[in-house]
Amino acid sequence: MRLAAVSARIILPALLPVLAACAPAPIYKVAPGTVAATPAQVAQAPEQYARSQVIWGGRVVAVNNLPDHSEIEILAYPLDSSQRPKFGAGGNGRFIAIIPGYAEPMNYPNGAPITVDGQLAGSRAGKVGEADYVFPLVQTAQSHVWSAEEMRSGHPNVSFGVGLGVGIR
Repeated sequence: MRLAAVSARIILPALLPVLAACAPAPIYKVAPGTVAATPAQVAQAPEQYARSQVIWGGRVVAVNNLPDHSEIEILAYPLDSSQRPKFGAGGNGRFIAIIPGYAEPMNYPNGAPITVDGQLAGSRAGKVGEADYVFPLVQTAQSHVWSAEEMRSGHPNVSFGVGLGVGIR
């Protein structure tokens, strides 16, 4: 038993840098002045956050193409250190990402994980089902739809534990 404790003290610290290296770097640089408020917080007081920079993400709800721009409705979730949405946590409200030109709906499928970087451009009253809702608007500078592979990367299939396991083949 004592040998196992000594081994754990030596092996675990050596593995931590290796496991940390598995996490990809954030895709967008966080500029000074980027606000950490959630879409739900911004919807409560949009004037307080006017023209602030945000990096938000979540799941695509809908794509609406208009004559000169597109709007992507997103159900927001917190982001991890690589700016990927964390779906285990509860949602943080909804927002609309405004993208110049035409956004091909097949490139933004419903439910797809997405991260956007942009500037708050006010808010708009709308509805979610029959409920009234205030959507913060983000003038999007950049957006990234995450593939299933990207969502898995940085999450090593390594676990540590003590106990008895049973596998069925």
